[in-house]
Amino acid sequence: MNRICELLEIEVPVLEGGLAYVGNGLLAAAVSNGGGFGQVGSAGRTPENFENEILVASEATNNPFGVNIPISQHTDFSPYLEIIKKHRELIKAVSLGAGNPKNLVPYLKDNGLLVLILTSTAIHSVKAEKLGADVIVCEGYEAGGSNGPSELTTFTLVPQVKQAVSIPVIAAGGIVDGRSMAAALILGADGVQMGTRFVATEECEAHTHFKEEILAAKDDSTMIMTRMLKGPLRVLKNEYAEQVYESEKITPTLENVLPRVRGTYNKLAMLDGDLKGGFMSCGQVASLIEEIDSAETVVKRIAGEARRILAKAQALF
Repeated sequence: MNRICELLEIEVPVLEGGLAYVGNGLLAAAVSNGGGFGQVGSAGRTPENFENEILVASEATNNPFGVNIPISQHTDFSPYLEIIKKHRELIKAVSLGAGNPKNLVPYLKDNGLLVLILTSTAIHSVKAEKLGADVIVCEGYEAGGSNGPSELTTFTLVPQVKQAVSIPVIAAGGIVDGRSMAAALILGADGVQMGTRFVATEECEAHTHFKEEILAAKDDSTMIMTRMLKGPLRVLKNEYAEQVYESEKITPTLENVLPRVRGTYNKLAMLDGDLKGGFMSCGQVASLIEEIDSAETVVKRIAGEARRILAKAQALF
């Protein structure tokens, strides 16, 4: 049996990324109802809203789901940890990224939760395993949002991480359909995680304007907005992102750039629909997304496609 499916008690090894601001409870439930593993995102949410979305997810699915904590996105994440502890019977796993997870892993495991740690290099993956991670989610910089400073692609990252650790490995970045899922599995991944694809779903609370921009995207419609803040930030091209990019070239200082890429500007475009006033985190796979579907349908279709492709590939040799 697939190690991820066995560990998370799911049908297919398809995970939903944390999705700052738009990783809501109904979306997490729909992914889990499709046989995958949905996650409620905490980034951009108050503790009260985070708790509410966990309860929404638990009401909408009987299948396992998890939550995501991007460490650097919270000045004080203790309230979120208390909520996770309070509802630990509802939550199967917690994924951690965007910061050092060292102090969080023991707390989560003591509360009976599985821990997934997001990495962008094989070296960090080894460290995560030593910390007690149950799963590595290794993300190439094709992915939307903040990525690792090494800028390794998923195609090169996955086999190196797989070689370096013994625990299950999830591939993220550039995964959007059965073809990319099959490719990740052939590279050695035990499963895949998707973000952008799940934004373009019926259950995701992202603004319609943002979803429409994803559907209209071409192969060169994303860009790296800044590389000076611990790593690249991949977004959809728009006037705001271009302004930030040009401003960074002229004045490459934290004082100039950091205020322009705060989460409030991410929320303004992604959740509120003001595409001129903010930026939209988005992966390079956006050009391959052609319709808005239920997340449950997306999971089932992609898993089915991957099975057929892998069976066909086996028949070629």
